Amino acid sequence: MSSVRSHRRSVISEAVAPWSDIARLLRGGDAGTLLPVIIPKHRRRLWWMLPLWVGAYALLTGVMLSLKESGSDGLGGMAAGALATLSYTFGMLLLVIGGLWWWRSSIVEIEQGTHGVLTRYGAVVRTLDAGRHYLWHPWSRVDFVVDTATEIPYSAPVMACPTQENVPLRSIEFFLKFRITDAVLFVRTIGAGNFDLVLSSAVQDAIRQRARKVRTERAYDLRGSDVADMQDLLNRQLDRYGVRITGCNIPDVQLPAQYQQHLATREQVAKERTAYEQEWGLIRKRRIDSLGMDIERAKKIRDARIVEVRAALNRAREEVAQLLERQETEAQRVRFEIETRGRSGLIAAENEARAQQALAKAYRDNRAVLRYELARRRLEVGSRLAEKAPRPVVVRTDGGTDTSALSTLFTAQLLPRLTSGDRVLNAGALLSAEDGGHDQR
Repeated sequence: MSSVRSHRRSVISEAVAPWSDIARLLRGGDAGTLLPVIIPKHRRRLWWMLPLWVGAYALLTGVMLSLKESGSDGLGGMAAGALATLSYTFGMLLLVIGGLWWWRSSIVEIEQGTHGVLTRYGAVVRTLDAGRHYLWHPWSRVDFVVDTATEIPYSAPVMACPTQENVPLRSIEFFLKFRITDAVLFVRTIGAGNFDLVLSSAVQDAIRQRARKVRTERAYDLRGSDVADMQDLLNRQLDRYGVRITGCNIPDVQLPAQYQQHLATREQVAKERTAYEQEWGLIRKRRIDSLGMDIERAKKIRDARIVEVRAALNRAREEVAQLLERQETEAQRVRFEIETRGRSGLIAAENEARAQQALAKAYRDNRAVLRYELARRRLEVGSRLAEKAPRPVVVRTDGGTDTSALSTLFTAQLLPRLTSGDRVLNAGALLSAEDGGHDQR
């Protein structure tokens, strides 16, 4: 099919044409019209039966003349025989001409990629595939030649299509490709002219539903968007007509003049923004390069300082190792001195312990003697105390004695002196006894 000019709706129709023009019309259309169905002009008439009937009549005439010749003699018989021969010859010639005419008019050639709809007495019999076919029946004919292999392009611009904000767009171009899958169903159910109206209305309805879901400022997003849902919707609607949509897209969307200016301003701002971003990118790159160089220099300085620190660390480790070695030597010397002093102290302590043990043994041997001496001393002290113990003074106050106040006073003053003198003597005896025991110990 020929491509349709943009911004114009494709027109699908059918045409009546002779067999010689069918291939050209199916492939190229007619004056911008898509022609998926062609009605052939049939040159097949019943004139081919006239030679057959005349030839049969001539043969029958020849038979009758032959019968007349056999029944008559002389000149009449000879004339009848000559006429019979002429009738046979003419009749056979007409039969051959009629047969050739019938054979030639029964040939039908179907173009590659198309199907012919064969009818008999107006009823559809079957479809004819591509190639040569012979229609021997006088009333059999091909009423339609349908293109079933070509994907036919169809353009349907939708004008004044409102968006979500109810702003009418100038136009939305919708392009699709369809293919006729069932020739008989297509020509008998809807036909090419009616299918054009049905397809146009279905496409407009689908486009308007899609545009209602889009905001005006995002209308350009419809270009090249995914329209698989619209294709499925159209296939469900057109499947009953024997047509299948093989592909569709939205190539162009035209906004109102006001929004075009707005978008032009947005594009200019976007370009300026892109230029600023590029400029900032260059400045950023230069700054990043400068920072990278500073970082490299700082890394080198850091590496040099790390080397210095490592060298100082190695020196410090060496000094610490030497110091530790000296400290270890000094500690070992001190340890040896302490061990020597400890051993000598241990030996002295052991000797002293042995002496103390011997002394303790001696004390243990003298314990019995000391106990005996202590017991003897106690006996001696006891005897001395018994000898020097105060004697009791008995003051009789019975009847027959003097119990005057003067005698009582005198007795009270004398008794403390007697008792105090005895106490002093007893204390001196005890001190002397204890001093003698300690000296013997």
